[in-house]
Amino acid sequence: MVSFDSRTGRQFQRYDRGCRQVVGCIPYRFRQTTHASPNDGRTLIQELEVLVISSQKSQRLMFPKGGWEIDESMTDAALRETREEAGVEGEVQRELGKWSYNSKRNGAFHEGYMFSLLVEKQLDHWPEKNLRQRKWMTADEARKLCMQSWMKEALEKLISLQQKGDEDENIKNKANY
Repeated sequence: MVSFDSRTGRQFQRYDRGCRQVVGCIPYRFRQTTHASPNDGRTLIQELEVLVISSQKSQRLMFPKGGWEIDESMTDAALRETREEAGVEGEVQRELGKWSYNSKRNGAFHEGYMFSLLVEKQLDHWPEKNLRQRKWMTADEARKLCMQSWMKEALEKLISLQQKGDEDENIKNKANY
Protein backbone atom coordinates (compact mmCIF):
# COMPACT_ATOMS: atom_id res chain seq x y z
CA MET A 1 0.00 0.00 0.00
CA VAL A 2 1.35 3.43 -0.97
CA SER A 3 0.93 6.01 1.73
CA PHE A 4 1.63 9.70 1.77
CA ASP A 5 0.49 12.61 3.91
CA SER A 6 -1.37 15.74 2.95
CA ARG A 7 0.66 18.91 3.01
CA THR A 8 -0.46 21.16 5.83
CA GLY A 9 0.19 24.74 6.89
CA ARG A 10 0.29 27.96 4.95
CA GLN A 11 3.96 28.94 5.27
CA PHE A 12 4.72 27.82 1.68
CA GLN A 13 1.48 29.05 0.07
CA ARG A 14 1.55 31.42 -2.89
CA TYR A 15 -0.12 34.83 -2.57
CA ASP A 16 -0.64 37.55 -5.15
CA ARG A 17 -1.43 41.02 -3.77
CA GLY A 18 -2.83 39.42 -0.62
CA CYS A 19 -4.96 36.82 -2.44
CA ARG A 20 -4.19 33.20 -1.68
CA GLN A 21 -3.55 31.20 -4.86
CA VAL A 22 -5.71 28.07 -5.01
CA VAL A 23 -5.71 25.34 -7.67
CA GLY A 24 -7.91 22.34 -8.27
CA CYS A 25 -9.34 19.91 -10.77
CA ILE A 26 -12.63 18.63 -11.98
CA PRO A 27 -11.91 14.90 -12.18
CA TYR A 28 -13.92 13.26 -14.94
CA ARG A 29 -14.42 10.00 -16.79
CA PHE A 30 -16.80 8.58 -19.35
CA ARG A 31 -19.26 5.83 -18.49
CA GLN A 32 -20.75 3.74 -21.26
CA THR A 33 -24.51 3.60 -21.05
CA THR A 34 -27.41 2.90 -23.35
CA HIS A 35 -30.30 5.18 -24.22
CA ALA A 36 -33.43 4.57 -26.21
CA SER A 37 -33.11 5.77 -29.79
CA PRO A 38 -36.00 7.16 -31.89
CA ASN A 39 -36.38 3.91 -33.86
CA ASP A 40 -37.04 1.84 -30.68
CA GLY A 41 -33.46 0.62 -30.59
CA ARG A 42 -30.79 1.17 -28.01
CA THR A 43 -27.83 3.45 -28.60
CA LEU A 44 -24.57 3.07 -26.74
CA ILE A 45 -23.24 6.45 -25.59
CA GLN A 46 -20.44 7.68 -23.37
CA GLU A 47 -21.80 9.80 -20.54
CA LEU A 48 -19.61 12.38 -18.81
CA GLU A 49 -19.27 11.78 -15.07
CA VAL A 50 -17.46 14.03 -12.60
CA LEU A 51 -16.09 13.26 -9.16
CA VAL A 52 -17.17 15.49 -6.28
CA ILE A 53 -15.95 15.41 -2.71
CA SER A 54 -17.44 16.54 0.57
CA SER A 55 -16.05 19.50 2.44
CA GLN A 56 -13.95 18.65 5.51
CA LYS A 57 -16.34 20.47 7.81
CA SER A 58 -19.70 19.64 6.21
CA GLN A 59 -21.30 17.40 3.63
CA ARG A 60 -21.34 20.27 1.10
CA LEU A 61 -20.10 18.92 -2.24
CA MET A 62 -17.31 20.48 -4.28
CA PHE A 63 -14.40 19.70 -6.53
CA PRO A 64 -10.95 19.09 -5.03
CA LYS A 65 -8.83 22.22 -4.62
CA GLY A 66 -6.28 23.71 -2.30
CA GLY A 67 -3.25 25.91 -1.90
CA TRP A 68 -0.63 26.30 -4.60
CA GLU A 69 2.75 26.12 -2.93
CA ILE A 70 5.96 27.91 -3.92
CA ASP A 71 7.87 24.72 -4.79
CA GLU A 72 5.25 23.48 -7.30
CA SER A 73 4.05 24.25 -10.78
CA MET A 74 0.37 25.08 -11.00
CA THR A 75 -0.52 21.71 -12.55
CA ASP A 76 1.62 19.78 -10.04
CA ALA A 77 -0.29 21.49 -7.22
CA ALA A 78 -3.64 20.69 -8.86
CA LEU A 79 -2.64 17.03 -9.24
CA ARG A 80 -1.43 16.86 -5.62
CA GLU A 81 -4.61 18.42 -4.22
CA THR A 82 -6.78 16.07 -6.28
CA ARG A 83 -4.83 13.02 -5.12
CA GLU A 84 -4.87 14.15 -1.46
CA GLU A 85 -8.55 15.10 -1.31
CA ALA A 86 -10.26 12.82 -3.85
CA GLY A 87 -7.90 9.86 -4.14
CA VAL A 88 -7.65 9.88 -7.92
CA GLU A 89 -4.81 10.30 -10.39
CA GLY A 90 -4.85 11.13 -14.05
CA GLU A 91 -3.84 13.52 -16.75
CA VAL A 92 -4.53 17.25 -16.61
CA GLN A 93 -6.28 18.06 -19.88
CA ARG A 94 -6.61 21.86 -19.85
CA GLU A 95 -7.08 24.94 -17.72
CA LEU A 96 -10.76 25.76 -17.31
CA GLY A 97 -10.24 29.29 -16.02
CA LYS A 98 -9.38 31.61 -13.17
CA TRP A 99 -11.86 32.96 -10.64
CA SER A 100 -11.70 35.27 -7.63
CA TYR A 101 -13.85 34.26 -4.72
CA ASN A 102 -14.39 35.05 -1.06
CA SER A 103 -13.49 32.23 1.34
CA LYS A 104 -16.34 31.15 3.59
CA ARG A 105 -13.84 30.07 6.25
CA ASN A 106 -12.11 33.38 6.94
CA GLY A 107 -13.58 35.96 4.57
CA ALA A 108 -10.31 36.36 2.64
CA PHE A 109 -10.20 36.63 -1.12
CA HIS A 110 -8.65 33.79 -3.09
CA GLU A 111 -7.81 33.33 -6.73
CA GLY A 112 -8.83 29.89 -7.91
CA TYR A 113 -7.55 28.12 -11.01
CA MET A 114 -9.36 24.99 -12.17
CA PHE A 115 -8.26 22.27 -14.56
CA SER A 116 -9.97 19.29 -16.13
CA LEU A 117 -8.44 15.95 -15.12
CA LEU A 118 -9.14 12.76 -17.04
CA VAL A 119 -9.04 10.10 -14.31
CA GLU A 120 -6.81 7.12 -14.99
CA LYS A 121 -6.64 5.59 -11.50
CA GLN A 122 -8.89 5.60 -8.45
CA LEU A 123 -6.96 4.91 -5.24
CA ASP A 124 -8.21 2.70 -2.41
CA HIS A 125 -6.17 4.67 0.14
CA TRP A 126 -5.43 8.39 0.08
CA PRO A 127 -4.51 11.02 2.70
CA GLU A 128 -7.99 12.49 3.29
CA LYS A 129 -10.00 9.30 2.92
CA ASN A 130 -11.21 9.54 6.52
CA LEU A 131 -12.09 13.25 6.19
CA ARG A 132 -14.09 13.33 2.98
CA GLN A 133 -16.60 11.37 0.96
CA ARG A 134 -16.20 11.09 -2.80
CA LYS A 135 -18.94 10.43 -5.29
CA TRP A 136 -19.15 10.01 -9.06
CA MET A 137 -22.18 11.69 -10.65
CA THR A 138 -23.38 13.02 -13.94
CA ALA A 139 -22.52 16.58 -14.86
CA ASP A 140 -26.22 17.51 -14.53
CA GLU A 141 -26.32 16.15 -10.97
CA ALA A 142 -23.14 18.07 -10.10
CA ARG A 143 -24.66 21.29 -11.50
CA LYS A 144 -27.49 20.99 -9.01
CA LEU A 145 -25.39 20.07 -5.97
CA CYS A 146 -22.29 22.24 -6.26
CA MET A 147 -22.81 25.36 -4.15
CA GLN A 148 -19.84 27.49 -5.25
CA SER A 149 -20.69 29.61 -8.28
CA TRP A 150 -17.08 29.69 -9.51
CA MET A 151 -16.91 25.89 -9.45
CA LYS A 152 -20.20 25.70 -11.36
CA GLU A 153 -18.70 28.01 -13.99
CA ALA A 154 -15.67 25.72 -14.27
CA LEU A 155 -18.02 22.73 -14.68
CA GLU A 156 -19.94 24.55 -17.43
CA LYS A 157 -16.65 25.18 -19.22
CA LEU A 158 -15.75 21.47 -18.98
CA ILE A 159 -19.18 20.45 -20.31
CA SER A 160 -18.91 22.96 -23.16
CA LEU A 161 -15.44 21.70 -24.12
CA GLN A 162 -16.62 18.08 -24.05
CA GLN A 163 -19.64 18.89 -26.22
CA LYS A 164 -17.44 20.76 -28.68
CA GLY A 165 -15.10 17.76 -28.74
CA ASP A 166 -18.07 15.48 -29.52
CA GLU A 167 -19.14 17.80 -32.35
CA ASP A 168 -15.60 17.89 -33.75
CA GLU A 169 -15.42 14.08 -33.61
CA ASN A 170 -18.79 13.78 -35.42
CA ILE A 171 -17.60 16.16 -38.15
CA LYS A 172 -14.36 14.19 -38.52
CA ASN A 173 -16.25 10.87 -38.70
CA LYS A 174 -18.68 12.20 -41.34
CA ALA A 175 -15.74 13.49 -43.40
CA ASN A 176 -14.30 9.98 -43.47
CA TYR A 177 -17.34 8.55 -45.30
